[in-house]
Amino acid sequence: MKNNILIVIPARGGSKGIPRKNIRSLNGKPLLSYVIKTALISSYNPDIYVSSDDEEILAIAEKYGVNIHNRTSKNAQDSTTLDPVIYNAFKHASKVNEKKYDIIVTIQPTSPLLSVRSLDKALEKILGNQDIDTIISAKEDTHLTWKKENGAFVPNYEKRVNRQYLPPTFKETGAFLITKEYVLTEESRIGSKVDLYLLSGAESIDIDTYDDWNLCEYYLKRKKVLFVVAGYEKIGLGHVYNTLLLANDILNHEVYFLVDEKSDLAYKKICERNYTVYKQKGKNIIDDIRLLNPDVVVNDTLDTSPKYIMDIKNAGAKVVTFEDLGRGAQFADLVINAMYPENEILPNHYFGHRYFCLRDEFLLSPTKKIRDSVKNVLLTFGGVDPNNYTHKVLESIYEYATDNDIEIKVVAGFGYDKFNTLECFENIKIAENSSNISKYMHQADIIFTSAGRTTYEAAAIGTPTIVMAQNNREMTHFFASKEFGFMNLGLGFSLSKQTILSSFRKLVESVDRRKHMSNMMKDVDLKQGRKNVNYLISQALEG
Repeated sequence: MKNNILIVIPARGGSKGIPRKNIRSLNGKPLLSYVIKTALISSYNPDIYVSSDDEEILAIAEKYGVNIHNRTSKNAQDSTTLDPVIYNAFKHASKVNEKKYDIIVTIQPTSPLLSVRSLDKALEKILGNQDIDTIISAKEDTHLTWKKENGAFVPNYEKRVNRQYLPPTFKETGAFLITKEYVLTEESRIGSKVDLYLLSGAESIDIDTYDDWNLCEYYLKRKKVLFVVAGYEKIGLGHVYNTLLLANDILNHEVYFLVDEKSDLAYKKICERNYTVYKQKGKNIIDDIRLLNPDVVVNDTLDTSPKYIMDIKNAGAKVVTFEDLGRGAQFADLVINAMYPENEILPNHYFGHRYFCLRDEFLLSPTKKIRDSVKNVLLTFGGVDPNNYTHKVLESIYEYATDNDIEIKVVAGFGYDKFNTLECFENIKIAENSSNISKYMHQADIIFTSAGRTTYEAAAIGTPTIVMAQNNREMTHFFASKEFGFMNLGLGFSLSKQTILSSFRKLVESVDRRKHMSNMMKDVDLKQGRKNVNYLISQALEG
């Protein structure tokens, strides 16, 4: 059986707090238009009336395709409650449409962020429950509160406890008041059996002040930014750390993550940082992206295809892609590549160390002062160290370091799982998944690392660094070279223990070489890179 539902939107012309509030432009559209659009797309196909005493308001309402009710001046006074306004509009609609309405809904224009999902769920609830006469939108408002009695302030609570231990209290919002027809009179819209529908976040905002207005503007201008990222043992977690850093700098937009079906490590790491993260469910990750409906996709998954990029753009999102050497990059709206050289100049492609994003700990860290003798060496090979270079370097330098009183420290990444191979090296110190690796880099006199993002971090500190690439792709990382002060030994798995030891000894036994390497590193300005990238992404977000 079809239920007849009437929505009445009261919109008086004489608002005082914000003059002409109901038709003022909120993010480019009249305030009134937001609740009209929400009502129009309700799955319950309600009849919609705007009730006003103001001709301009009524004219705007008609342009948005809804009916109008010309309110009498008697019902447009500052002291007039909404009960007679809604009752008279109900009587007018019933007569004009020759309908008996089952449900009457009041929606106020001051709740522009109300979603149709919440409206329809509240309607579903009251229609399906004979024990509810009225549903009122509300928000939880449990706080330590006070009242004034006989000129003195007294608490509204018996015991001063943390908020979560107080009896819950709820505050009405102006979003909606839904009532059954038999309840409605000229004096009341609320029956004896009342339920509350709780709204939260942006939906609960009720515009009474300019501060409320500005907050709504903020929410309406927010974009949905989806980071699509990969991170598993074979490729490490560098992409994850990069996107987490970028997400942390995006404060004015909604940020969430999507990882592919292989990226359990990435999923776990992002969860640790309390971001909303989804794991691929569809056969094609594009299906998941479409369901999440982002405005901008920030892609950090290595090489992309033209079809992948165009599928995202055809879904209505802009595409920013990092370290993308695939053919799809030429179709992206923005390409940022701090790791690899590019062979051709293309619009909106930015590459080189000027676009590397340092973490806060490196932006704030002092640079290294080179000591005459080597007292400390650091081994850190990324999130997973797939080739277990940690063990290989220890095999190569452990005896020499021990004989020369050089302390060895290992910082193992989030995904490193080969600790059993290190048990034979008694005199080493191991830190797992350190959140402050800059401290270890600054303490070290020499660093061993792979050819990824850690080389930029080492350069920001200025600690002489020996590089061993984990794979052929890392061999193309242009920054980890002698031009920028690194000793790059090439692919680590093809190196002999003697080569590794010989390279280490060259640095240990030559303070001049270490100082020269450090100075070359410090000559590179890396601290501006994150600002450069944030600016480019903000341009993409703002369009």
